[in-house]
Amino acid sequence: MPLVTTKEMFEKSMKEHYAIGAFNVNNMEIIQGIIDAAKEENSPVILQASSSAIKYARINYLMKMVEAACEEAPNIPVALHLDHGPDFETCKMCIDAGFTSVMIDGSKYDFEENVQVTKKVVDYAHEHGVVVEAELGKLAGIEDDVNVSSDDAMYTDPLQAKEFVERTGCDSLAIAIGTSHGAYKFKGEAKLRFDILAKIKELIPNTPIVLHGASTVIPELVEMCNKYGADIPGAKGVPDEMLHEASLNGVSKINVDTDLRLALTAQIRKVFVEEPATFDPRKYLTPARQEVKNTVQHKIRDVFGSNNKA
Repeated sequence: MPLVTTKEMFEKSMKEHYAIGAFNVNNMEIIQGIIDAAKEENSPVILQASSSAIKYARINYLMKMVEAACEEAPNIPVALHLDHGPDFETCKMCIDAGFTSVMIDGSKYDFEENVQVTKKVVDYAHEHGVVVEAELGKLAGIEDDVNVSSDDAMYTDPLQAKEFVERTGCDSLAIAIGTSHGAYKFKGEAKLRFDILAKIKELIPNTPIVLHGASTVIPELVEMCNKYGADIPGAKGVPDEMLHEASLNGVSKINVDTDLRLALTAQIRKVFVEEPATFDPRKYLTPARQEVKNTVQHKIRDVFGSNNKA
């Protein structure tokens, strides 16, 4: 099956109350792990790359690997999405390269400028049959080129969200209800503002809602990393139960990046410590790929509920 847009995926998810996982990709093993999981669970899936992942992997390599993934999974709907597009030029590059979905992140601007930047991307994308995700509100935390202090973070205003979608024509909206980027999401107890989510869904019922910064920061993977020499103290994410609740209450797309990094790293570290004579990359990347697959399967089946929805 060729790459699809997220349009039909999201329409189905909103009707049937589940979320679709959007998994960040950086290399071949991560792509393979995600696709193997999606095939096994018969789930639609979104592969997404940030601008720094594109710089790292190079866009032509990414496109060919994703093309191979689609050939390997002919019955699975796969969308390719730009995560946190920083500007119009990056979005245009990805649209021209064959991405089926792009995100323009104008949340760093004030409301009016965010509207203008987003509208420019929407106009170009829609001319080319590509859908657009935008963001309103600021998430705290650090991921790739995104870095927002907790003091600067702010929740999405539901009335602004309605005006923003009407004025920009964006196809989906990433909102801030308490998630944050990176491995250190919460100092105290995790808390998501489901009241804000409910109000936004009431005002824009037909707009798919996206949660960024939504990795669980799986404790077992953090523990494994630390056991084999990592230094990741006090890492804490959004509990699976909260993400499951979000998927039942109108969130259509949930982003996962940190958990995949932890999965890959945990297994590589384990091999390096337990088998110090190993220097064949296949010997440590094979279990790493399997851990990515296991992590994605868990998300699809136990958290997002998108299994058997392909």
